[in-house]
Amino acid sequence: MTFDNVRGRSTPGRPYPTPPNVSGTPSVVQSLRTHSSSAVPFSVEFNPPRDATAEARLWRAVRQFERMHPAFVSMTYGAGGSTRDRTVRVTGALAQETTLLPVAHLTAVEHSLAELRSLVGAYADSGIRNILVLRGDPPGDPLGEWIKHPQGVAYAEELVRIVRDLGDFHVGVASFPQGHHRSPDLDTDTRYLAAKLRAGAEYSITQMFFDVEHYLRLRDRMAACDPIEAAKPIIPELMPITSLRTVARAEELCGRPLPTAVVERLHRAAGDNPEANQAAVRAVGIEIATEMGQRLINEGAPCLHFITLNFAKATSEVLTNLGYGVSAAPISA
Repeated sequence: MTFDNVRGRSTPGRPYPTPPNVSGTPSVVQSLRTHSSSAVPFSVEFNPPRDATAEARLWRAVRQFERMHPAFVSMTYGAGGSTRDRTVRVTGALAQETTLLPVAHLTAVEHSLAELRSLVGAYADSGIRNILVLRGDPPGDPLGEWIKHPQGVAYAEELVRIVRDLGDFHVGVASFPQGHHRSPDLDTDTRYLAAKLRAGAEYSITQMFFDVEHYLRLRDRMAACDPIEAAKPIIPELMPITSLRTVARAEELCGRPLPTAVVERLHRAAGDNPEANQAAVRAVGIEIATEMGQRLINEGAPCLHFITLNFAKATSEVLTNLGYGVSAAPISA
């Protein structure tokens, strides 16, 4: 796929690609506005599978969530090699083989501008018109030095403009309730978010957090920084904690330690024997996610976005607790 193909012009000697029918593909914002449920919409995030076994597990979760009718689903981006190729293929399959609205993640990490355009073209060929643009973290060490590809881009704002220029795409970006770890302060981080939205992003999905106050203060900062862009949806991201092991994973994903009160509740449930008390720890994790979800609903969040780690049960339990009328999925986690 060449840049010209993405823009709808064929390269000499090559025919026009035959794209899927995407004329009726809604944007994330449209889906949020027209979601059939009377409840606040919800959405879920998947991870690219690393092998055939993981892919089978992913598809079990996909089919469970398909019956729950999320407003959209997102697929994180596996950079490099077979994982990247599988990511593009599986995300395309979500568009072509399910009733779900997929959002493809796209990061600038270790990619030239030509490669980024090619990836956008591959998504377009699969019928995907919703892309979540991220600068991304260095592979292997999210907190390590970020090095721009010599022929790439340095900031997500640039990537937003590139994707929008390539065709009829709807773009979202990341937002950071506690500030990005590379930002010098919260005000600077808020200005970066406003710039990404002004560049053409239609909404943002937050980094995972465990204190709703952080989300509310982000909304306040955006309203003070740019009232026009602050009107765009800021979608909060949640992850139900199902074991003490996932605490470390959660801290890695959000780049911040969990609030002391949350950690203490989980450790009280674990007691002196975390292995024997796994069910109690999990129950508290579901309880915490439910409490956060309810407060976010009360505070007017436009959607609840769940990190699933490719399992459906924990998220479906939280949704049931919130009154969404779904049954817990009969698979683990």
